[in-house]
Amino acid sequence: MGLTTTVMTNPKFLLLLLAVLFFSCQTDEYTDAPTNLDKELADLLENNSQGQGLSYFILPNEKDYASIPQDPLNPITEEKVRLGRLLVHETATGGNPKMPNNKYTYACASCHPAASGFSAGIRQGIGEGGIGFGFKGEGRVPMDENSMPRDSIDVQPIKPPTLLNVAYQEVALWNGALGAQGINAPYVQQNASVVPENLFGFQGLETQGIAGQTLHRLKIDEEFAEMFGYKPYFNAAFPSVPEEERYSQVNAALAIAAFNRTILTNQAPWQEWLKGDVNALTENQKKGAIVFFDKGKCYECHTGPALKSNEFHAWGLLDFNPEETIIFSGGRGRKSFNIETQRGRGEFTGRAEDDYKFKVPTLYNLKMNKFYGHGGSVTSIREVVEYKNAGVKQNPNVPDAQIATQFGALDLTEEEISYLVDFLENGLYDPTIARYAPAAVLSGNCIPNNDEQSRIDLGCD
Repeated sequence: MGLTTTVMTNPKFLLLLLAVLFFSCQTDEYTDAPTNLDKELADLLENNSQGQGLSYFILPNEKDYASIPQDPLNPITEEKVRLGRLLVHETATGGNPKMPNNKYTYACASCHPAASGFSAGIRQGIGEGGIGFGFKGEGRVPMDENSMPRDSIDVQPIKPPTLLNVAYQEVALWNGALGAQGINAPYVQQNASVVPENLFGFQGLETQGIAGQTLHRLKIDEEFAEMFGYKPYFNAAFPSVPEEERYSQVNAALAIAAFNRTILTNQAPWQEWLKGDVNALTENQKKGAIVFFDKGKCYECHTGPALKSNEFHAWGLLDFNPEETIIFSGGRGRKSFNIETQRGRGEFTGRAEDDYKFKVPTLYNLKMNKFYGHGGSVTSIREVVEYKNAGVKQNPNVPDAQIATQFGALDLTEEEISYLVDFLENGLYDPTIARYAPAAVLSGNCIPNNDEQSRIDLGCD
């Protein structure tokens, strides 16, 4: 008796056959068995993980404070994170403007909005003196000169770095000028007159929080805490600090830094793959990751959970082009926290061998922005990869001897470039980072900007 006859005359056999076919289809749709690509990638990671294997690259949960790198002088607590999350977005902190009409219209998040990956959606971030937001921060523009002189606008003289994964750095800024511990310790005293905030002894994020309030015209003190209802939050975050010292610029900075350390891209497909879901990455993205950790040599600078490092390298990228910047005249616009931006790390250390070298950034969520490099001189992820592959510097002022050894001479094929770009754009993209922005702040103001045009753009009016 043939198979057809058996099926037609035996209903039980028919049901069994249908069940087998059903479960076979389910298995075809979801296969959790590692492929040769998975095994090849795992071997590469094993060889480049300081003996720790895949776990070396895994970001912790944002609530697992004990596993998040932190300043020993500022341990992370839930209460600090709660306060810092609000302060970063609270436009009522913009209480010390140059022009009274701009009061309470800007915040830290004006230059670091979640919508553009916690970096500015434009080449230069604008605090006071900026208007509008657009959809992802790309619509922010300077006020016209009749409303506010150009040299009074609070504009970033360098591409604002993202806040994503900043826990994995000891120092802050592209040149690493903020922070008194680790690699910066030998240079604190020689820079005391230009970066006095380093004398507090904190790491970079805490120091940036202190210095940034003054530089960016923020006002967080007891009057602010009382007026906008933040006293209970400070009380919970700093219960051991005497009340007369509790509502201070320094404590605000410590809370802001604690929150910033928890902004982790731990739900990117790459992170899911590292944690065991071999289907989290596409086959092409796995091929891109293999290029990243092998022929592309990307891992030599971008490593660890954040795919960054505390190193500084010269890629020969351009600084801001005067024709493309909001302010760039008479030296104004070249400084960040009193430190010249063009010399890079060398301006802070005073060492010629550090000239034109800038901090290695994280590579997560790059596609949320369209400007790359300290001067925003590259405008697509593919262009970044092609620039590194070609090895032809943009900036003729950077001596060849300063250029990183990983720059150029990679000989990546077009296919390999496409795989690598796919990995960078999509494999390293956490689509859930909006969860780090609060729905509202205590003042009730619009966030992250509160000027009239931003209120319209953001739907606050």
